[in-house]
Amino acid sequence: MRIEFASRSDRGKVRDSNEDTCFTDTHHKTFLVADGMGGHVAGEIASQIAASTLEEFLAEEKPDSSPDTWLPRAVERANTRVYETQMRKPEFRGMGSTLTVLSFSDGRFYVAQVGDSRAYLLRRNILKQLTRDHSVVWPLYENGILTKEDISRHPQKNLITRSIGTYPNVEADFLSDSACGEDIYLLCSDGLTDVLTDADISRILRSPDKNPQELAEMLIDAANETGGPDNITVVVVRLFP
Repeated sequence: MRIEFASRSDRGKVRDSNEDTCFTDTHHKTFLVADGMGGHVAGEIASQIAASTLEEFLAEEKPDSSPDTWLPRAVERANTRVYETQMRKPEFRGMGSTLTVLSFSDGRFYVAQVGDSRAYLLRRNILKQLTRDHSVVWPLYENGILTKEDISRHPQKNLITRSIGTYPNVEADFLSDSACGEDIYLLCSDGLTDVLTDADISRILRSPDKNPQELAEMLIDAANETGGPDNITVVVVRLFP
């Protein structure tokens, strides 16, 4: 299958810095979004370390095995790097990052997830969230107490329960399934999903005759039109038979 993709990260309209990072590797068909936390400088550094660690892992290890073999090791290495950095430097104590990775191999897609940045799949014009948020409020949605729209307005919406680099070890979610031609995948930070509903995202991704770059720009613009209260990062990947 042929892949087209685009990535874009925007500071938004309120923040004075961008703590998000994205990464794409066309050779290994691997894509990442990371959203840093821990304060202005520390959050930016945490997300950059997470992304650069995956980049270095792919360059050094040159994995030719299925991503379900190497992705867990890559995530663990990213966690170790961020954790060791914050332990060495007191000014970075408490920093961490979300991490959402998408990779393709042998007609399948693989996702690794830590935190509340999300992965979506648009297939046959139906949008599905592939990941579950590791957040305080997500169980309230899973138990039917809150809707996703309620979550986006909840005062504790940004309290996450898992992150890269906060502790010596991290538990990530992994999933895999068959990929299909004409699939569209979206990785995004919560700067997008806090202000756009799934219906908004679906409507944009279903825009006719738009390439991934145009879709990425439309998503960023739509989030900024709501006021852009947070950093916004998206990676849009489209498959072709």
